Amino acid sequence: MAYIISTVNVNGVRAAAGKGMLAWLAATEADIVCVQETRATDEQTRAALAPALAEGWWLAQAEPESKGRAGVAILSRREPDAVRIGFGSSEFGASGRYLEADFGDVTVASVYVHSGEEGTPRQDEKYRYLAELGAYLTARTGDFVVSGDWNIAHTELDLKNWKGNLKAAGFLPEERAWIDELLAAGYVDVVRQLHPAVPGPYSWWSYRGRAFDNDTGWRIDYQLARGDLAARAKQAVVERAAAYDQRWSDHAPVTVQYR
Repeated sequence: MAYIISTVNVNGVRAAAGKGMLAWLAATEADIVCVQETRATDEQTRAALAPALAEGWWLAQAEPESKGRAGVAILSRREPDAVRIGFGSSEFGASGRYLEADFGDVTVASVYVHSGEEGTPRQDEKYRYLAELGAYLTARTGDFVVSGDWNIAHTELDLKNWKGNLKAAGFLPEERAWIDELLAAGYVDVVRQLHPAVPGPYSWWSYRGRAFDNDTGWRIDYQLARGDLAARAKQAVVERAAAYDQRWSDHAPVTVQYR
């Protein structure tokens, strides 16, 4: 079965819905949309996306335990066969950072990895999260795609100003090595596979300065697939807004066609 899967960090679903997310949902051909940083309860998310849900979208969400932070969701054209929140972690089970759903033989996950800050407890927490998530993901089998905001630029091709970020969270050697381990375990970075040896395509741009206008971005929103699904990825695009004032998030949707 063919799928079109999108992933996007909405930077607050209530704000995004008011700035253009609803229009995007009405126009997209995606079958499944993985959403990160809803920053809302289930009730608030359903209220913000009510027009889309009325048009037939089905919503599953992992609510954030901390108000105004995290929260992930999956929107789909049909109800999933099963939905699971978290990956069995005692520390992060209620953090609203991981959600997966089964659609026939395919499992789709929405993941959010927080940004971290080098030399702080927040970075230590990020490493603990990555260790537990990595162990879970490497044990998975079958047709599986985990999509989301990883807050890690894997290689020098994945951020414009890599020389200035060698010691910055999101481009640290330990973080990049973690991506290496997932790829060695059988995952495929399908966007990079379809766009080899080119800068980007970037999916996040700071709201500060002229980062968006100058395309000074980071590629931190990934779809990592394994099983037969990885070989079925035939087209990948970053749906970058035509202009700064048309953005409804500081991230752009990353959309992959699996045939």
